[in-house]
Amino acid sequence: MLNFNGFISISRISTSRRAAAFGAFAIGTIALSGSAAATPVQLFPFFPMPPMQAAPPPTAAPSDDEGVVRELPARLRRQIVSYATREASGTVIIDTPNTYLYYVLGNGQAIRYGIGVGRDGFTWSGVQSVTKKAEWPDWTPPPEMIARQPYLPRHMAGGPGNPLGARAMYLGGTVYRIHGTNAPETIGTHVSSGCIRLTNADVTNLYSRVNVGTKVVVMPMDRRADIATAVR
Repeated sequence: MLNFNGFISISRISTSRRAAAFGAFAIGTIALSGSAAATPVQLFPFFPMPPMQAAPPPTAAPSDDEGVVRELPARLRRQIVSYATREASGTVIIDTPNTYLYYVLGNGQAIRYGIGVGRDGFTWSGVQSVTKKAEWPDWTPPPEMIARQPYLPRHMAGGPGNPLGARAMYLGGTVYRIHGTNAPETIGTHVSSGCIRLTNADVTNLYSRVNVGTKVVVMPMDRRADIATAVR
């Protein structure tokens, strides 16, 4: 309103300015509260806010077995032993009950390997010969094995995950093989369906010595091979 001199009252001006300032502050506060959920607002620009960091992802505790290298027991490790036999050098002898394979060197010596053999009811004996050799062989379980274990694959390509391992030597016209394994912890046990298994390192070593035509003598469970002692 105008006073009698035609000027706006100073007190009314001050009051109007205070009302306008309050209204602007209220509007700003509402705007800030609406965006606060989306982006933090720096109310004091002269003091920089610390950078926000995401919490680091949780890390799994290391396994107790991680980095552990398991070795075969001393008796199952590849070694040259004294071995008396009438078989010619180059012959392979399977000592089923003791879980040993002997590669005859001659002159009363042999290389002895630890092996896994057939489980109860799946051992066999006789004389065969190596009719085929394969590196990283494919695995096609025979029909009789599929009948017993229908969950088995019908075919598996060769490789580190294949149960036949790194090498295989096929015995005569049978379904049996001397082969490697992807389960080295089974060496020294009666576990297979009749095949003879070695560690991949050992079967690779044997494979380099054996030729197609090599004689293989498989002893029965009730007979032990000639006594062999390690060469010192």
